[in-house]
Amino acid sequence: MGGGSRPSDHLRPELADEGETSFTSSSTSDYHPDDSLLSASSGITESITGSASEEESAARDNRRWCKAYFDVLRSYRNSAERAGPGDWIEEVGGTTAGDYEVPEAITLLLVGPRGSGKSTLVNRITRVFDDDLSAPDRAQVSHNLSATRGTCFLQEYMIPRKSKSLCIYDTRSLATNLPHDFRLLQRWMTRGVSHGEMVIRDSDDLEMRKNIKSMRRQGLFSPCKRRIVNFVIFVVDGLSVLKSMDAMDDQYNEILFETFNYPFLSFKDNKPAVVVTHGDELSLSERALIRTCLGDLLGIPPIKQIFDIPETMNAGTSEFDTELAIVDMLRYSIEHADRNLAFNQSYLLERIFHWIMERLHGYDVILEVVIISLCIIILFLRGIANLI
Repeated sequence: MGGGSRPSDHLRPELADEGETSFTSSSTSDYHPDDSLLSASSGITESITGSASEEESAARDNRRWCKAYFDVLRSYRNSAERAGPGDWIEEVGGTTAGDYEVPEAITLLLVGPRGSGKSTLVNRITRVFDDDLSAPDRAQVSHNLSATRGTCFLQEYMIPRKSKSLCIYDTRSLATNLPHDFRLLQRWMTRGVSHGEMVIRDSDDLEMRKNIKSMRRQGLFSPCKRRIVNFVIFVVDGLSVLKSMDAMDDQYNEILFETFNYPFLSFKDNKPAVVVTHGDELSLSERALIRTCLGDLLGIPPIKQIFDIPETMNAGTSEFDTELAIVDMLRYSIEHADRNLAFNQSYLLERIFHWIMERLHGYDVILEVVIISLCIIILFLRGIANLI
C-alpha cells in the first residue's frame, strides 16, 4: 500500500469537493426556456434533451465513483483500526506467528528536524479516527519556534485514543549536530522509549538543561512502561526541502540524507516511512516535485514510501485524500513493523538445541568410524600376536 497509488488519485476533479453529497448538474437546474423556444425546431429540442441526458449520465457516474471512493476509505480506516500486533507477520523460513516476540502494542517513532510538524502530524492522525470532532488537539504544537523549546519529553499517543494495540511517540526535534543526534537516536532504538521521559541532548547548554529539568514533575523515576520501537516515521518539512533545493545552501537536505541513512533507524533492509508536511502551503506541482526529489535523494520510491500529508486542505487536496494518505502511511508502517519482529526466546532456544543436535549427529559418525578403526587395529594386533 503506497503513499501515492491510492484510489483518490484517479478520481474525477469533481470528487475533490468535501462531503458525501450527491452531484447534480447545475446547467440543467439553471435552464429555464422562455415561450419563444417552444416554437423552436425539433432538432434544437433534441439537442437540449440529449445534453441533459448526458449530464444526468455524468452525474450518475460521479455518484457511483463517490460511493466507491468512500467505501474504500471506510475499509482502509477499519483495517487500520482493527489491525493488531502480529496481524501481518509473514510465516517464512519455516517460522510461524508464534515464533515471534509480538509486543502488546506496535510502537511507531516520529523523528525529524525542528519545525517538521511531528506534533501536528499526531493531531492530524488522531482526527482521522476520532469520533468526537470537538475534542481538543492532543499534542502541543509550537507556532513560534524562536519562542518555544519544542517537545522536551517523550509523549505516547494511542491510536485511536482508547486503543491498546498501536501507539505513536512524539519526540524531541533533531538538532543540526549530527553526532549528538545520532547518540540520541541510538539510545531510543536500542533501549526503547517511555512516556514522559526527559530528553536532553549533548549539545544543550547549562541553561537549557536547567530549564528542562525544571519542567519535570515526577522526578527522575518514570513509572511508565518502556516500549521497544518497532518502526520509524521520518517527518520532513516540505517548505524547507523546497527552499534547500532552490538555494545554493542545501544543508537541510544533507541533514535529511545523513539522518535517514543512519543504520539504527532501519530494520534490516527496511528504511523508515517518510511524511512530507506543510503541503497546504504549496502548489500541487511543488508537492509532486518535493516527493520526486526526496525519492531521488533518499533512494526510496516516492509513490510507495513517501506520504504527502498536509495540515489543512488547499485547492488541490480534499480532506479524504489526506485521510487516505494517513491510513496508507499507518498501514505501511505497521506491516513493516510486523515483518521485522524479533524471535521469542523459546523459538531461539529450540533452534539452538536443534543446531547442537545436528552438530553432535555429525560427531556420532566420526566416533563410529574411530571405534570401528580401533576395533580393526586391535584385531589386527591380536592376529599378529597369535602368529608370533
